[in-house]
Amino acid sequence: MSGYPILLEGSGIDALIVGGGRVAERKAAGLLECGATVRVVAPDTSPGLKELALRHARLSIVDRAYQSGDIGAATLIIAATGSRAVNSRVAADARAGGRMVITADSPGQGTCTSMATHRVGSLVIGVSAGGVPTAAARIRDAIAVRFDHRYAGALQTVSSLRRRLLESEAPDAWAAANFALLGREFCALVEGGELAAVVARWAPNGASDPEAAAWR
Repeated sequence: MSGYPILLEGSGIDALIVGGGRVAERKAAGLLECGATVRVVAPDTSPGLKELALRHARLSIVDRAYQSGDIGAATLIIAATGSRAVNSRVAADARAGGRMVITADSPGQGTCTSMATHRVGSLVIGVSAGGVPTAAARIRDAIAVRFDHRYAGALQTVSSLRRRLLESEAPDAWAAANFALLGREFCALVEGGELAAVVARWAPNGASDPEAAAWR
């Protein structure tokens, strides 16, 4: 697949998952984590899915086989049954309706694929590896070792500073701060624990950043 990566706002996703096994369970958990509304249609669902439904009001389960009308207003459809014929039918219905669709057993029938994802704070990194999900997971795990909680805190603090500078009486200050903070040395500053001191120099009226202490 010649992929074009995008990041969807989770709260705007109305997802339909067809299938009730471990793959469906994993997809549902990931969607719920990012704020999506999820509907699962399957005659049998795993205990894990049932448990997710008990804990999340945004997850509903329809205990029956898939019907074409189940597409409804869903913006993202995931075909994750154990039947290639059913998955193909779901994919065809989704494409006919102009919806995004992921097919678990045959990515070529879908219009998009999910990626192995590393998420920490507002940092989200997705990895695709040419249809080899285990390789994508291994690469994701290697990335996660470096881009850890320090980056979550750093991005939160820089975002807070950006907001404060843009709302201050000297909004042009953000352009200068952006250049100083987010240049080639940004990662070195984060990993060396030095970014907080640089951020403090740009705080409006010399105010300290209350968030910085959380990630030093």
